[in-house]
Amino acid sequence: MKLTNKIHVFTTVLFIFLLILINMAVYFSFKHIMFETEVEQVRQEAEQVVAGVSDNQNAAASRDLLRAYVPPGGMLHIVLQNSSSDTLVTGGSGQVLPGQDTRYYEESIAEVRWIEGTPHAFAALPVVWTGGEVASLQLTESIQAAAENLALLRIVLFVVSVLAVVPLFISARILSNLVTRPITSLIQTMNHIRQSGRFQQIETPKQTRDELSQMTETFNQMIHQLQTNYERQEQFVSNASHELKTPLTVIESYSSLLKRRGMEDEVLFNESVEAIQSEAERMRGLTRQLLLLARKDEQWNMEWEDYDISQILESMTQAFERAYERRVIFEGFGELNVRTDEQKLKQLLYIFMDNARKYSDAPIEVRAERIEDKAGIRITDDGIGIPAEQLDKVFDRFYQVDEARSSKSEGFGLGLSLAEELSRALGAEIQLESEEGNGTTASIFLPLSQ
Repeated sequence: MKLTNKIHVFTTVLFIFLLILINMAVYFSFKHIMFETEVEQVRQEAEQVVAGVSDNQNAAASRDLLRAYVPPGGMLHIVLQNSSSDTLVTGGSGQVLPGQDTRYYEESIAEVRWIEGTPHAFAALPVVWTGGEVASLQLTESIQAAAENLALLRIVLFVVSVLAVVPLFISARILSNLVTRPITSLIQTMNHIRQSGRFQQIETPKQTRDELSQMTETFNQMIHQLQTNYERQEQFVSNASHELKTPLTVIESYSSLLKRRGMEDEVLFNESVEAIQSEAERMRGLTRQLLLLARKDEQWNMEWEDYDISQILESMTQAFERAYERRVIFEGFGELNVRTDEQKLKQLLYIFMDNARKYSDAPIEVRAERIEDKAGIRITDDGIGIPAEQLDKVFDRFYQVDEARSSKSEGFGLGLSLAEELSRALGAEIQLESEEGNGTTASIFLPLSQ
């Protein structure tokens, strides 16, 4: 059964059940109140008869008095305590009601009795009869009018219930459609995405802020994220293929050249071997960076220990100066102990120092500092800088600011992406400040050891 039908049936059945309970409560409450009122009225009438009989001890006069109190459709009689043969019965029609119990009652009684299917209000009170004999005065009165009113009430409740079920049925259908409409739209959109292979969002009504609209917004956010990741993946594959295509083309060209004339020309042979080796090393660097980036969701196998940032920076700057013959100005702070992985941190620092070397011929500045409860590392160059509108994109894979930077650095646009992943693994924070034409400052912040 569809969810729409389930909601429709459940809502309708529940409302009908509640309606029946309410009708039963109304009917039986009204019946109880009405019968209690009739019985109380008959009891009060019986008390009036008892008062009249007590004031008049003449037997003949008492019988005449009893006839005056006989209700229409009922009867009044006196049941003596010691002798049923002396029972005096007076009926409104001159006859005793059929099936009426005429036994003696010592206590006062007021109740409803059913005589041949007709409700009667019955009251019995003790009374001193003529001659001082104790008797039971019993007054019985038909309450058929109350029964007819109850029958009319049943008809009214039934008709009202039937009339209420019709709009209920319609409203339940509308409610079920209203509840399931976003779900149906969600299913249709997902089927369309599956069949077409294109991402699509659901239109969200702006008037409502209920759970269904929140579900729609969550779905749209998920689709947007999936679409973004899918586009990034496609772009990543495209860029990786493009980057690999160039060295493969060079290797293939020189290999063909070697095959044709390599053994005849030593200069050509050496040139080809050097080109092939250079492109192979370039491919190895690219694949190494790709493999590191592919470990984003895997364990980095971190080796956590306490290190002094100043000592790490000092040793790195000295090694960097010797390796690239570039001046590095290092400004230490003193002891700045952090808990980190030394090799991963050095790899992170190398990425920023290498970028500073590629894009500037001026000395590189490396400074350690303490900012509240964090150790800060700032690497500054006086290179060409990065335009402000592109600062938030430089961490994307294969992103390169412009052709000038790309051709100068001969990079792949993967370094800062790798730096971002390393910083997350180290629990570090990266900030990049740059002004086009005035250089770039990369800041790395690590929490100090406790």
